[in-house]
Amino acid sequence: MLKYLGSGAWMMSLALGAAFLTNLAGVFPAATLTPSARGVLTIFLLAGMMTLSLSRIPVRELRLHPVHEFRSLLRALLMGLVIPAAIPLGGYLLLKRTAYAEYAAGLVFIAAAPFAASVVPLSLILRGDMAYAARATVFVYLAALVWIPALAYVSLGTLVDMRALIAAVLGVIALPLALSRCFVNMTIDRAKLAAILNCVIFILVWLSVSAADFRGVAPVILLAVMLLIALRTFALGLAVDAVERRLNVARAQRVTDILIASYKNKGVAIALCVSALGALAPKAMTTIAASIVVEICWVIYMDCALFAGQKTAAD
Repeated sequence: MLKYLGSGAWMMSLALGAAFLTNLAGVFPAATLTPSARGVLTIFLLAGMMTLSLSRIPVRELRLHPVHEFRSLLRALLMGLVIPAAIPLGGYLLLKRTAYAEYAAGLVFIAAAPFAASVVPLSLILRGDMAYAARATVFVYLAALVWIPALAYVSLGTLVDMRALIAAVLGVIALPLALSRCFVNMTIDRAKLAAILNCVIFILVWLSVSAADFRGVAPVILLAVMLLIALRTFALGLAVDAVERRLNVARAQRVTDILIASYKNKGVAIALCVSALGALAPKAMTTIAASIVVEICWVIYMDCALFAGQKTAAD
């Protein structure tokens, strides 16, 4: 059982299948799991998962030498926030004056979200550069405290409830960063850590995709969103892999760089969207749910193909 729970490909496939069955059958308990309830549950689960993920960052890895680490932290900032944001943000700018503007708002939260906090334990599991992943995560997530509200306000203006947005940012980023220091000395087996993270992600995927109104949106917007996210995940991730292989970058750093550039924290995007958009949230959430489908396909591909054989061996 632990083997299956610890398999990212298996758990993501199962989550996607369960979510689509629930969605297509129309049996999602919407009366109980209202948008407000889903928002609170998402923030709670995400904060717990991020606290656990960030707790795997040893204190010694946070002792930065600014001059020595400047280039690696700048690379993390560009690859973890700026470059991945360009594609969904560009899509929003193209769609915001069309009939699909309310759906396109979800792209802003996808653009604003940093890379997944699970990049740290995944770097450990996949034999990536965990020291770099740890420093990059803390640095980028601290930068995200300013980046997220600024990008949301500049892009969406008065459509966003800034107080609710800032409260959500503090709840899903600042609080886990602080709480994680309380659990940094707790020992967790790699297999058990992967199983716990996968189970939480399973619930988050089910909550978001099951409740999405795919039947109420024009196919063209779904296809446009999925194409944009495919560029941001598959195209960007494979481009990083190809460029760094050509530059003879060490496998450990390459693994972590690919994760940082391509694996977005969709939980943050969901929590921010539900908290800050009010009546517009359901349509924007449909966009985020559609992007999750592509993201899961990318995670499955990384686990089964791109990083196959790299969990225990180097190139």
